[in-house]
Amino acid sequence: MKNMTVNEIRESYLSFFEGKEHLRLESFPLVPKSDKSLLLINAGMAPLKPYFTGIQTPPSTRVTTCQKCIRTGDIENVGKTSRHGTFFEMLGNFSFGDYFKGEVIPWAWEYITEVLQIPKDRLYVTIHLNDDEAFEIWTSKTDVDPSRIFRLGADNFWEIGVGPCGPSSEIHFDRNPELGQVKNAEEFVTASDNDRIVEFWNLVFTQFDKDEDGNYNKLDHPNIDTGMGLERIATIMQGVDNIFEIDTMKAILDRVCEMSNRKYKENAQEDISIRIITDHVRSVTFMISDGVLPSNEGRGYVLRRLLRRAARHGRLLGIKDIFLSELCDVVIENSKDEYKELEKKADYIKKVIKLEEERFSETIDSGMDILKSYIEKLEKNNENILKGEKAFKLYDTYGFPIELTEEILDEKNLKVDIDGFNKEMQSQRERARNARGDSNYMGNEELITNKIDKDIKTSFVGYNKLIDESEVVVLINDNEFVSSLEKGDKGVIVTTETPFYAEMGGQVGDKGAITCENFKAIVYDCKKNISGKILHFVKVTEGEISVGNKVKLSVDKERRNKICKNHTATHMLHEALKEILGDHVNQSGSYVDDGRLRFDFTHFSAMTTDEIKKVENRLNEEIMKVYNVCTDVMTIEEAKQSGAVALFDDKYSEDVRVVSVGEFSKELCGGTHVKNSGEIGLFKILSENGVAAGVRRIEATTGEESVKFVEEKNELLKDVASMLKCTEKDLLNKVQGLLQEIKEKEKEVQGLKNKLSSGLEDELLNLVEEFNGVKTLVTAVKDIDGDGLRSLADKLRDKLQSGVVVLGSVSNDKVQFVAMATKDVTSNGIHCGKIIKEAATVAGGGGGGRPDMAQAGGKLPEKLDEAINKAKAVIESSVK
Repeated sequence: MKNMTVNEIRESYLSFFEGKEHLRLESFPLVPKSDKSLLLINAGMAPLKPYFTGIQTPPSTRVTTCQKCIRTGDIENVGKTSRHGTFFEMLGNFSFGDYFKGEVIPWAWEYITEVLQIPKDRLYVTIHLNDDEAFEIWTSKTDVDPSRIFRLGADNFWEIGVGPCGPSSEIHFDRNPELGQVKNAEEFVTASDNDRIVEFWNLVFTQFDKDEDGNYNKLDHPNIDTGMGLERIATIMQGVDNIFEIDTMKAILDRVCEMSNRKYKENAQEDISIRIITDHVRSVTFMISDGVLPSNEGRGYVLRRLLRRAARHGRLLGIKDIFLSELCDVVIENSKDEYKELEKKADYIKKVIKLEEERFSETIDSGMDILKSYIEKLEKNNENILKGEKAFKLYDTYGFPIELTEEILDEKNLKVDIDGFNKEMQSQRERARNARGDSNYMGNEELITNKIDKDIKTSFVGYNKLIDESEVVVLINDNEFVSSLEKGDKGVIVTTETPFYAEMGGQVGDKGAITCENFKAIVYDCKKNISGKILHFVKVTEGEISVGNKVKLSVDKERRNKICKNHTATHMLHEALKEILGDHVNQSGSYVDDGRLRFDFTHFSAMTTDEIKKVENRLNEEIMKVYNVCTDVMTIEEAKQSGAVALFDDKYSEDVRVVSVGEFSKELCGGTHVKNSGEIGLFKILSENGVAAGVRRIEATTGEESVKFVEEKNELLKDVASMLKCTEKDLLNKVQGLLQEIKEKEKEVQGLKNKLSSGLEDELLNLVEEFNGVKTLVTAVKDIDGDGLRSLADKLRDKLQSGVVVLGSVSNDKVQFVAMATKDVTSNGIHCGKIIKEAATVAGGGGGGRPDMAQAGGKLPEKLDEAINKAKAVIESSVK
């Protein structure tokens, strides 16, 4: 048996099946491209579902992949067992109606015994108890010992409700052959339950279609779907007992030990933390590389949960500094050859991890202190369930995923009132549902548009013409196929060819009209279904149309031209941003219509006014060079070699369109563009802002819309100049003069306030109390802003000489708090940052600071007195 690295095993598998005429596909991204039924890809066959169901035509009838996967269903077992992990790679070979059992079984045996050279006397095979065909193939086309084949029941039959299903054959490895050969199925099951025998490759024979009556109907074209966990086969090939000891994961584990100054296998509890960090840093590295960002919902929440769980276990190991962003270097180094996006986006990945870990670090200590106090109170009262609202406070205020709170409580044999927590979360869940909006997932087989006969072809001819004649092949109305549409109907028209661009790649669908004699329909949108057929969404305004009729399709020319300008401008903007901000900039999303363009990109701080100006000027400079915009069709490899930019999360067919704007910009794109850059006209940035951690958004206009924007600004300047009774040329000097006048008035007002506050100081000093010898002044004052409050607190602290001052005030409907303490009392338990955070939370806000000084704000003026009382209570309980 060969001793092979993870990377060697992966390459040997893919190369082997390439030798069997399989098309090797790169791993699909972890984010499903058009499958909203999944948050993240969780199985090797998941991205290939449209090929198995016939909704899409596969690029080859034989495919092999190594697919990145994330599963968090067993997250509580990660680190505690030898085989559970959240990120894994799944090797697979697939047949879409091509070969079947007679080919895949001997190939599997050949790969295992000849390529991997696993001894045959350490292998067992299972088949479904009724699958005589599989047994005959195993015994006639391979040299497996028939006594090592066992027939099992449900474990060897794959099905999920109605639809395609079938028996499977699993291949297993014996870890302890010295215990003797397993003799029968009962012994085999026992040995498997005891982890002596482990399954490592599952061959699924999809040969039936289960109907709603429970009948198993034979498929005319059965499929093959196999899956072999790369990490699991690596444990076998490297002779180790668990996935954390294979080469790629051990490299991470060793670095965790180095960072924490711990030795693996010396402390069982510490080993769990070491393994959790090892697993989770792999997951977050790959998720971020595929475009996932931390958030409080969906896949972003999965990422945040994993990252914060790893950070917390780092602290349990004594790692006090930010460390995960450094640790991910090991992941990238080990996997960059197969997953090139890791190295390409290394700086971006590390920045996102660091920002999220820093955010968590800012709140974890306070949150842990609060959770510790909750636990102490539960234990003191002989209770074992934490109230849901308290768990929600940890989630909402301190960023603790509920699973993290549950995990910490579980270590103390305590639980959370999940129903109460869910009740508190109700509004957030509602917002998440609203944010998701209506699903356009075309993979839902219930949509009538996805049931269009796959043999019907539709082709786009709109790159070079906006008017075309074609034949109607499908009509849809009220979610049903119909033979005709008539005046007043809203439906879908499908033609054999069309000049209408269907929404794709951030570019909106075309609008226009479909006409023939005595018939007219307004096309108000154009999209593709899951199999790529072009759908015209129409409202019939005149006459009637039937399947088979010839029609004229006319795209709204003016609208298309504006869209083309904006789309070409996004390509040029992408390049300009890379030039001005750096190579870390990558497109993270875009939207192009006839009004404006929106471009999302990876960057970690707001662009300065100067940077925005430079980007705008650079673009206009290149636009005015009137470059030809050329489109070339080439293979994906040729495109990459030419330097064309491709989105890291997109999958491309063998032949791609490369759009070049002179020598300035070159990108893979299927959208429509201008003929030369001069058509774009004036480019104008309207706004630049953040949309997520590490993602910025630019909105801009081109052509006539930019001119309109500039004209509106000019009119505004004229109106302002008129109001200030000056010329536009003198406007700046006039405004500066007014600002100076206002500044002097404010200075005068502040002087009067200071005189008033000096008298207030003596009045407030009469309110001083003592807690265990610590002088304390905690009170609310009227209508003093943040600066005034800080100044007043500073003076009061000085007059106290020893003690703590906490002041709160409402100014302009906003609550302000400030806390100051002399150095000597901080050693008695006084921490201004903690005091002010507790008080501000009551008033609907937050903040913090040092032990001797802190400030915060709040949104609930009516809660000021309650917040002041809270501050007093915190001080009283803190003084030693």
